[in-house]
Amino acid sequence: MRLLGKIAYWLAALTLLSAILVSLDYSLVQAVLISLIFGPCALALEYLMPKARKPMDKVYLSLAVLVAVVVLILILHYLVWSGMDTLGYSDMKNVAPMLINPAFLGLILTTLSIGDYFWSKWLDKRFRKQDRTVTFFSERKSVTVRLSDIAYVESNDTEVRIVTTAGDAYRNKTGISQWENLLGDGFLRIHRSFLVNVALASPGAQDTITVGDVQLPVSRKYKENVKAVLASEQVL
Repeated sequence: MRLLGKIAYWLAALTLLSAILVSLDYSLVQAVLISLIFGPCALALEYLMPKARKPMDKVYLSLAVLVAVVVLILILHYLVWSGMDTLGYSDMKNVAPMLINPAFLGLILTTLSIGDYFWSKWLDKRFRKQDRTVTFFSERKSVTVRLSDIAYVESNDTEVRIVTTAGDAYRNKTGISQWENLLGDGFLRIHRSFLVNVALASPGAQDTITVGDVQLPVSRKYKENVKAVLASEQVL
């Protein structure tokens, strides 16, 4: 259901964007093709922006995405459509001024990426997969645990501890960064040594968060992202 929800969002968003482009005198096919440019660019902005820690990195990323959109639009107009026009398959059209306006492009990209972010959060809450499991080896034994039962993952140099809501702790040799990729969006890195279940986390004392009865430290590197994620969880 979550996947269907994501597909429905992008179909609706790109359909609306296509309607806007049709109002700029593009044909339906042309409008759809231009709209498809914005989808991957908005997703790139959404997923890469949290990884840009410094303010200038965020600025450079935004500019790079804007330039990519403009370049793709120009390629579509002056290489693809002009080539098709010479063969009699397409009506050539000059670029609409709005499609090379940074403010308009930024508005579209920001709206798409923010909309997808909050829609995804809602879908996670509405269709959270309580029965999704992860299987790993601990003490040479295969262990299967539901993701919703994992409270946090703690790295201790050569191994990690997977701590459950029931208080069980399993040792494993997989690095915490690999666990971060394995567990996905429902888990949040708060420290080089800690990865927590967002659904179980709440703000604690200064530079800490609470998971169940345990207080865990938040490092300076992850502090702003942790605040943003927990704030969005409270809003939703």
